[in-house]
Amino acid sequence: PGEEYQETRHNVGQMSIAYLKDHTEVKVKYVIPDTYMNDSGVAVKPLVKSLKAAENLVIIHDDLDLPLGTFKLSFNRGPGGHNGVKSIQKALKTQAFWRIRIGISPTTPSGKLKKVSGEEKVHDFILGKFKPAEKKELTKVSGQISQINLGIKSSEILIEKMVLEVESLQYDLSEIENKIETNKKA
Repeated sequence: PGEEYQETRHNVGQMSIAYLKDHTEVKVKYVIPDTYMNDSGVAVKPLVKSLKAAENLVIIHDDLDLPLGTFKLSFNRGPGGHNGVKSIQKALKTQAFWRIRIGISPTTPSGKLKKVSGEEKVHDFILGKFKPAEKKELTKVSGQISQINLGIKSSEILIEKMVLEVESLQYDLSEIENKIETNKKA
């Protein structure tokens, strides 16, 4: 919550949802919580009434461990030490929900991740505003995300403004669709 977070890297989920609302025809309910990330479960719990319903939940958030211009899709994964995800998992009593993690970290000219370290530097970075070129990258990623078909019948899409520490495995769109098909069959 708060205007000071608008258009910041930490608010990339909300920015992506704004794009998705205007560029997709998927009939879903978009929800932007008004809680801080460590209390994310408080916002989610009233919306997700069963374990089955949790499987139709999609959370979109920023990821400091991924380079800008990339995203990662996961289902039924642990919190990776992130308190916001822990809060959601605790409130729902499951980790079986979808997460779309959008990269916000810069890279070197060779493409290597240039991750910010140190608590104060991380704080300043994620609460910093996107540069115009970075916003263009975010728009491209949001366009790619809009093409994903999770096969969810009725979904609550929740944006979470959080940073999640996860391994840096990146997928292109075809790999994501293959993984979704595999998960559906399992």
